[in-house]
Amino acid sequence: MPAAYVILTSKVNKPEQMQEYLAATPPTLIPHGGEYLVRGGAKTVVEGGWDPARVVVLRFPSMANAKAWYDGAGYTEARQLRKGATEYFNVLMLEGYEG
Repeated sequence: MPAAYVILTSKVNKPEQMQEYLAATPPTLIPHGGEYLVRGGAKTVVEGGWDPARVVVLRFPSMANAKAWYDGAGYTEARQLRKGATEYFNVLMLEGYEG
């Protein structure tokens, strides 16, 4: 079963409100085996026009785990904390490569 990755891109308009979401989210990953691979940080666009303000990458043991996290009560509550705090917030889930 391939691992699953969740890529989130966002642009924060209300940093103080977003801090509540950022504090509430990490504990929601644990029951689903999720972990941060990228959480903000420096970035360089080397080709194309995609330049989101902030990028986060999460890894889960499977797509089922990723979906269970996203739809679970913990993350559903955390998502409510960021409502209105971002100009955009995009979420993509994809399966990893099984070579």
